[in-house]
Amino acid sequence: MIEARALTKRYGTKTAVDRVEFSVRPGVVTGFLGPNGAGKSTTMRMILGLDKPTEGTVTVLGRSYTGFPAPLTEVGALLEARSVHPGRTARAHLQGLAYTHGIPKSRVEEVLALAGLSEVAGKRAGGFSLGMGQRLGIAAALLGDPQVLILDEPVNGLDPEGVLWVRNLLTGLAAEGRTIFVSSHLMSEMALTAQHLIIVGRGRVLADTSLEEFVRTAGGDRVKVVCADPGRLSTTIAGPGVEVTGRGEELSIAGLGAREIGTAAAREGIALYELTVQSVSLEEAFMDLTRDAVEYHARSLESVGGSR
Repeated sequence: MIEARALTKRYGTKTAVDRVEFSVRPGVVTGFLGPNGAGKSTTMRMILGLDKPTEGTVTVLGRSYTGFPAPLTEVGALLEARSVHPGRTARAHLQGLAYTHGIPKSRVEEVLALAGLSEVAGKRAGGFSLGMGQRLGIAAALLGDPQVLILDEPVNGLDPEGVLWVRNLLTGLAAEGRTIFVSSHLMSEMALTAQHLIIVGRGRVLADTSLEEFVRTAGGDRVKVVCADPGRLSTTIAGPGVEVTGRGEELSIAGLGAREIGTAAAREGIALYELTVQSVSLEEAFMDLTRDAVEYHARSLESVGGSR
């Protein structure tokens, strides 16, 4: 469990995190999303005791991260995959971490194998690709077999096999009852991995909800219907909270589910040619929610006269 209460961080006159409150529960993968400059990295750094809050508190497993005598055995973290001495081998890097926490050397070999690094364990980290560096960072986070895992952009630089490995790893650890907190800009990957979302913008929490509920709400909970008699169907389902739009045989209906619409049509003998729940992608829902919280807006080539 990770709990933030009125968590605030100011740098001079700039407020990077503004009274943020959330709880990250065990047993699910929680995605931590937001545009650049939203305060995600600052929040993660405060969770791990790397930055001190200006106000408020944040606890992991009921206590401050800095209060753990052997933090790697409680909380595994990946913020900067490249924070490794380039002259050390992957094995030496992990052995050094293990020694400081009383973790047996056998565990080093276990996480090297888990991360797919056994064959390059004797190579210096300075020569690793971005993807191999990510794997080493994740191996370090897993070293103490922690109950809480905090990862910032864990699939950055990974090939498709590596992305699938991380996805299965995180969902598997969550299924064991662990607390998984993951930041990512890859909406498609979060849609496949996360069950819960905490979305921030300009230092504030914009949404704290399940992935399913977030996407459903953003989609307007509408159902597309193509039928033989749209006028009669509209009359049949009319009622408080029901909205029907469209033209010709195609209708867009809000306020009723597909099952209720189909049942009503069958009762009236109205032939249905299509009955589809309309939904948006996580990316579309995220972009709509954070539209006013984006600090840096890019412009198209046409708008700057770049197309010739």
